[in-house]
Amino acid sequence: MSNPPSGAALDAFLGRLRTTLPADALLTDSAARTAHAHDAAPFSEPGMPAAVALPRTAEEVQQILRAAYACEVPVVPQGARTGLAGAANAVDGCLVLSTVRMDRVLSVDPANRLVRCEPGVITKDLDAAVAAYGLTYPPDPASWERCTIGGNIATGAGGICCVKYGVTADYVLGLDLVLPDGRRTRTGRDTAKGVAGYDLTRLVVGSEGTLAVVVGATLALRPARPPALSLLAQFPSLTAAGDAVAAVTAAGHLPSALELLDRATTRAVADYGHPLLKSGSAATLIVESDAAAPERELREMERLCREAGADHVVAAATPEESRQVIEARRLVSPALGAYAATLGGSPTAFIEDVAVPRSELPKFVGAIEEIAARHRLRIFTLGHAGDGNLHPTVVFDASDADEHRRARIAYDDIMAAGLALGGTTTGEHGIGTLKRDWLTRELDPVALELQRGLKRLFDPKNLLNPGKVVEA
Repeated sequence: MSNPPSGAALDAFLGRLRTTLPADALLTDSAARTAHAHDAAPFSEPGMPAAVALPRTAEEVQQILRAAYACEVPVVPQGARTGLAGAANAVDGCLVLSTVRMDRVLSVDPANRLVRCEPGVITKDLDAAVAAYGLTYPPDPASWERCTIGGNIATGAGGICCVKYGVTADYVLGLDLVLPDGRRTRTGRDTAKGVAGYDLTRLVVGSEGTLAVVVGATLALRPARPPALSLLAQFPSLTAAGDAVAAVTAAGHLPSALELLDRATTRAVADYGHPLLKSGSAATLIVESDAAAPERELREMERLCREAGADHVVAAATPEESRQVIEARRLVSPALGAYAATLGGSPTAFIEDVAVPRSELPKFVGAIEEIAARHRLRIFTLGHAGDGNLHPTVVFDASDADEHRRARIAYDDIMAAGLALGGTTTGEHGIGTLKRDWLTRELDPVALELQRGLKRLFDPKNLLNPGKVVEA
């Protein structure tokens, strides 16, 4: 990680920015610096920025990065700060470069099914903008009402419907970038196909702001999704739920959502008052179909769940009933919040992000339950059963030093369990600072050296989001 800049370097840098940026685009007051110091990651100590820049144009971003490069001041790009890995955490003495004011949808091209937008556009707002053309932008991170397209690109975000529609990387056709030295370039294409040169677009997606600052994106769109129907199936064992997931996949079904709630999460949502859930089940699957004939596909998937051992199944027959089924998944966060409120002290939750092969899901959930028992903690596991990406959530009292220590150890134990089953330490949240040490365990030495070489190529002075993902 680069050292904080000297006082003289900072003074020269800020003086240069004051002459080139609008007055309201540079904030140096304590409240603004504190508010922009970190994202939503637990266990990840941020530094304190020297200032916050809020550019409105790509040209202003270029001015900022040219000045930072000349004065050797580190720059940390930020979006809505909803990230969960510390990738947007400030480092001491840095400039935070927030792209939230770059929030324009520039154009929608229905004929080619693409949209051009700036990085500060909120994901939900982008989908609403293209809906007027009978199109949709499918990636739907849980924070889609707040998170930005730039942040989604930086972290390679996923979502509930990614089992059928894919993740952010599958929709990024091209990027407008500013490099650490202020040069501007465009990667990718507007065509449906194209393999000219190395795929720099895919390289930047998921790079967490360490290689370049995204100032524009060209994204692929899909036809609007048809009305969906959903079912809820509860199982007496994790194995039975895993068998159902395997059966649905093996039969060739492509549900638009296939979500898993473990025993603790099922109980929390049932206690919160969801009328369809029965407390006491070992696992719950929430399945959605937006096929051309969803009734038929839903009946087939219901049959497969029952044959796998489901002892409580609710299949929706109308869109309203489907919304009630899906509500069981969306109530997880408020249900866990209600549980946390009973703890007293300083209730805290951290959301893990580990993906394993689908066939290993029952073993992984069982391992998490064993970790919870061993460390005397409440761990709620939910996630995307359709692609093996789970989000174990540890809820604990941060004011209790011993409980905080046990939670931190459990966090590491969960990642180790995922890797032991052939998985990865992050499916969609990214590495940031939180999992940087785990990346060195997941990748072999040659792969790590290649990644460090890429960082040095893009950012030879190690000024752009230093200390994140890999050490240069």
